[in-house]
Amino acid sequence: MRFRQVHLDFHTSEAIPGIGCDFDKEQFQDMLRKGHVDSITVFSKCHHGWAYHPSEANEMHPHLTFDLLGEMIEAAHDIGVKTPVYLSAGVDEKLARRHPEWLIRDINDKTTWVDGFMKPGYHSFCMNSPYLDVLLRQIDEVVRRYDADGIFLDIVGVRKCYCHKCVSQLLSEGKDPRNLSSVIDLGERTYANYTRRVRETIDAVKPGLPVFHNGGHIRRGRRDLAAMNSHLELESLPTGGWGYDHFPLSARYAQGLGMPFLGMTGKFHTSWGEFGGYKHPNALRYETALNIANGASCSIGDQLHPEGRMDPATYAIIGAAYAEVESKEPWCANVQSIADVGLFTVEAAVSRPEEGEADRTGHADAGAVRMLLEGNILFDVIDMDSDFHRYRVIILPDRIRIISELETKLNTFMAQGGKLLASGESGLNLEGSAFSIDLGMRYVGMNPYKPSYFHPHFALESVPEASFVFYSKGQQVELSGDGVMLGHRENPYFNRDVYTFCSHQHTPSALQSDGPGMVESSGGIYIAWNVFEEYATVGSLVLKQSVLYALNKLLEPAKTLSTNLPAQGIVTLMEQPTERRFVNHLLYAVPVKRGKSIEVIEDLVPIFGTKVSVRLHKPVKKVYLAPQMTELAFVTDSDGTVHYEVQRIDCHQMVVMDV
Repeated sequence: MRFRQVHLDFHTSEAIPGIGCDFDKEQFQDMLRKGHVDSITVFSKCHHGWAYHPSEANEMHPHLTFDLLGEMIEAAHDIGVKTPVYLSAGVDEKLARRHPEWLIRDINDKTTWVDGFMKPGYHSFCMNSPYLDVLLRQIDEVVRRYDADGIFLDIVGVRKCYCHKCVSQLLSEGKDPRNLSSVIDLGERTYANYTRRVRETIDAVKPGLPVFHNGGHIRRGRRDLAAMNSHLELESLPTGGWGYDHFPLSARYAQGLGMPFLGMTGKFHTSWGEFGGYKHPNALRYETALNIANGASCSIGDQLHPEGRMDPATYAIIGAAYAEVESKEPWCANVQSIADVGLFTVEAAVSRPEEGEADRTGHADAGAVRMLLEGNILFDVIDMDSDFHRYRVIILPDRIRIISELETKLNTFMAQGGKLLASGESGLNLEGSAFSIDLGMRYVGMNPYKPSYFHPHFALESVPEASFVFYSKGQQVELSGDGVMLGHRENPYFNRDVYTFCSHQHTPSALQSDGPGMVESSGGIYIAWNVFEEYATVGSLVLKQSVLYALNKLLEPAKTLSTNLPAQGIVTLMEQPTERRFVNHLLYAVPVKRGKSIEVIEDLVPIFGTKVSVRLHKPVKKVYLAPQMTELAFVTDSDGTVHYEVQRIDCHQMVVMDV
C-alpha cells in the first residue's frame, strides 16, 4: 500500500469529441511528480460504460483513437508510480439502455440511482443478471492485457432488488418476494457470489492481485463484507456528503480489522464530478494529516478533463499536502493505535439494513465520536468481534440492546475490572423491559416527558449549577445494589400540547427530583438520555461536559494521554513496535460552514504551548518532533508518566517517543 494515491475519475460522455486528444506522457508524469503521487487509479471503464482502451469485452469510447489506459500505465510505471485500474461495476449507462431488464428494480418497479430513463444520471445493475458475466469478461481482459497494480470496482454492495430474475428466484425457492428479509437475504447471496467470482476471475490470471469493491462506506460490524476485499479504501469526502465526523469514525473501526486501509477525500470544493471546483490547499493538508494520524494511507480524488490533460492547479494543491505526507511516512507505517476507550458502534449492533441505504455515520455514533475527539480521549470503534480487554472503558451509546453473546462478553469485561458508560436504551434486553447488565439500577420505563431536565450533582467545567434541558428521549430508572446518583432528572410541568403549552418552545422544569439521571456503580456509569444522538443534532455544551465528566471519572486515576489541546484539536497515539517508538499526533483546524451545508477549511491557525502527558508503562529514552527531528525536553514522573510541551502546532505535528 502506497501513502500518496490519486483516484483519477474519468466518466466521459459519448457526446463529447476529442477524448484524450491532449494526453501527453511527459505532462502526465510532470503532474504526478508535482503532486508527489506514488499511486494513481486509472480507468478501464467508466459509469457511461465505455472502455478507454481497445477491447473485445467492451467497446472503446467512440471518440478515443488510442490506448489511453495503456499509455497511462506505461507513463506512471516509468517513474515508479503504481496503477490500480478502475472499472465501473454497478453502473454502465451504455448497457443500461440496451438491457434495461438487467437493472435493479425497487418494489415499485422503478430503476435505482435514477428512477427512470427521462432524467440525466445512471442506473444500477443487478448482479443476479447476465450482466455479471459481461463484467467478469471485462475484468479478465484488463488483468490479462495490462500490468495493473490492483482492481478497483465501484458502486457495488448488498442491494434489495425486485427485478424479474430476483423475484423469480425467490418464488422458485418457496420464498415470498414481499417479505423484506427474504429480499435482503437474496441480496446478501448475490453480492457474495459476485465478489467470489471476481476473485476467482482475477486469481486465474494474477493470483493475489489487490481488489477493492467500493460502496461508499465500510459498514461497521460487517467484517464478512470487509474481508471480501484485499484492503479498504474509506471513501469520505468531507464536503461531498460524508462530513468531517465520518472519517475518524470509519478509520478507528478499520484500524481493528487488521487490513491495510486508506482514506479517500477529494480535491473538489463539493464532490465527485465537479469540474473547476477546488478545495483550499490547507483543507487537503489537514485531511491527509488526519489520514496518517489514524493509521491510514491517503487517496485524493480528481477527475481528468475529457481531452486528457492533467490540471496543473489540482496537482499544485495535491502536491502541497503530499509533500508533507511524504516527509512523515517513516513514522506512519505499520502502526497500532493506543486507546483507553472502545466505542461500541450502534451501526454494528442494530439490525443490518442493506448496504448503501444506511446512514454513513448515524447520529449516536457521530455524536459519540465528536465528544471523544473534542475531549481528547484515545478511543477505537469496536464491534462484537473486537477484543474488549484492550480497553479500560467501553461506551454503549444510546441504542445498544443486549443480546446473550454481548451480555457474556460485557460481564467478563466488568469482572476483570473494565467499566461501562451506557446511555438511553443501552443495557436493556432486546424486549426493552429490563437491564441485562448490572449498572446499579432497575428499569422503570420510558420517561413520558420530552424534553426533560438534568440536574448534575457535580460541577461542570464551564457552566454554573442549574437544571439543564435534555431534548432526547429519556428513561426512568431506580437505584439498586451499589448504585449512586450523580445527578437527578427533573420533569416539566407538562408536555407541550394544544391545551397545555408554555412560552415559545417547551415547558420549564417543575424543579422537583423525579429520579436518577446519572448513576454510578461498580460496573460503570449510566446516563438516562440518548445524549450522543442529541449531541450530534443539538451540540449542547452540557451534554458533552456531562459525558466527559463520567468518562474521566471512569478512567481514574489517569488517562493514557492528557493534553490542553483545544476542543477542535484531534489527538491520537500510535505505536510502531518494530521501531520501538510511540508517535503522538496533534492536529488542529476549524471547519466553517459555507453556503447551506458545506464545511470548509481555509485558515490554519497555529496553536501555541500545547502540554501533553503520556503514560506508556515503558521508560522513554528520547522525545522529538517529526519530521523536524528537533529534540524536546521532557520530564518523567515516578509512575512513568512523561510530560512535554509542543511550542507550536501548524495543522499537524508528530511527537515521537523512543523507548
